[in-house]
Amino acid sequence: MTQLVWFRNDLRIADNAALTAACKQQQQVQACFIVTPTQWQEHDWSPARVQFVLDHANALSEELAKLGISLSFITATTFADSVEKLEKFCRRESIRHVHFNEEYGVNERRRDKAVKHALDEIGVAVNKYRDQTVAPVGNILTQQGEPYSVFTPFSRRWRSWIDEAQPTLFPIPKPVGDTVEPPHYEGLSKSFDNPPPRLVETGEDAAHRQLEQFLDDHAGDYKNLRDLPSVDGTSLLSPYLANGVLSGKQCLIAARQNQGMGGNQEGLVTWTNEIAWRDFYINILYHYPRISMHRAFKPETEALKWNTPGENFEAWKAGNTGIPIVDAAMRQLNQTGWMHNRLRMITAMFLTKNLFIDWRLGEAYFMSKLVDGFLASNNGGWQWSASTGTDAAPYFRVFNPATQSERFDPDGEFIRKYVPEIAKLDNKRIHQPWVGGVIPGGYPRPVVDLKESRKEAIAKFQALKN
Repeated sequence: MTQLVWFRNDLRIADNAALTAACKQQQQVQACFIVTPTQWQEHDWSPARVQFVLDHANALSEELAKLGISLSFITATTFADSVEKLEKFCRRESIRHVHFNEEYGVNERRRDKAVKHALDEIGVAVNKYRDQTVAPVGNILTQQGEPYSVFTPFSRRWRSWIDEAQPTLFPIPKPVGDTVEPPHYEGLSKSFDNPPPRLVETGEDAAHRQLEQFLDDHAGDYKNLRDLPSVDGTSLLSPYLANGVLSGKQCLIAARQNQGMGGNQEGLVTWTNEIAWRDFYINILYHYPRISMHRAFKPETEALKWNTPGENFEAWKAGNTGIPIVDAAMRQLNQTGWMHNRLRMITAMFLTKNLFIDWRLGEAYFMSKLVDGFLASNNGGWQWSASTGTDAAPYFRVFNPATQSERFDPDGEFIRKYVPEIAKLDNKRIHQPWVGGVIPGGYPRPVVDLKESRKEAIAKFQALKN
């Protein structure tokens, strides 16, 4: 009997629950990856992410081939179409068992339910695994058996679970047959605009090298450097995590091993907390499916009357708002397919609080550009900034982007890189070029008054209580 591993958001051979389970059966193993370009577009996948996923699917094909497993590329249009395509593939290849790791967006869950129904009809067993988080999704609950909606108590229980369970990694499976010729997927290049230059190297080995380099060179100073966009102080692992080339468990265990060898405790604890945030947002996605249906986590905030997007939204997208740190961040996103995390908060809060434009528009725009666009984290971050989500910033907390700029880019180094129009301004004026002199030609005045727009946003949130 042939076992089939259906790869989705888990493009790796190490620490992969579904692959490990299939290879344990000591039977013939095949693998598949379903390309769904129309669905990806409907989910606002960026050209950068599409290219990243296809590159890594091809790299995965090569690694599986060494294990004697051939990865078949199945082309469908949408998730609905993929159900029929997968059923036909199982019939043709005489598949008896299908293994896959769960995904938690509402469309993915509906697809998987339809797949199970279709395969049950033809006698194919479906085996699902909870592999996307360190602690299996749904395991971290309150004493009353309810999901957490606040991060801090979630993270405490999450750490306790890790200490109790001592999770381990699934090893790379042993070969199940002779090496095979790895197939490659070459299509789709004309379906999307040219993606930006590759941010990180391709392949599972490259992901592990990046992880090791971060732990060796930057993790110790992570707490101090992570908020400085001009400094190489973050891990740059988010594209690998968002697309399953690395698992959160691999990152956690590597960090704990580094701590055990005398690594900087404070920096590593801070970075480990980011893994906990990732697990938290995935659990929120699982327990509250409405957030993947364009709904606010806090239902009462659905009554907010957002401003019509118009020219201000276009200026924000293009990085032409007249607020240097916001413009530099948006240009980084547009040019590279990535944005520094501190800047994601600054730009999101500027859009939702100062411009008072619906967070859903910003969430979709980020997804359309990011190589690491991941529904749970992107939605969680946007709703935090907009004060509509879990653990949200209180509605009266509104970042002043100029103050944030002075604090986290004090010499204007990051701004100068992406906003060359004002590069010659001194270190004080570069954060607020509209103050104390003539704005250099070609750079706009601010599209909104920061103080007045902040007051207006607070008033609109306060009105919800009336």
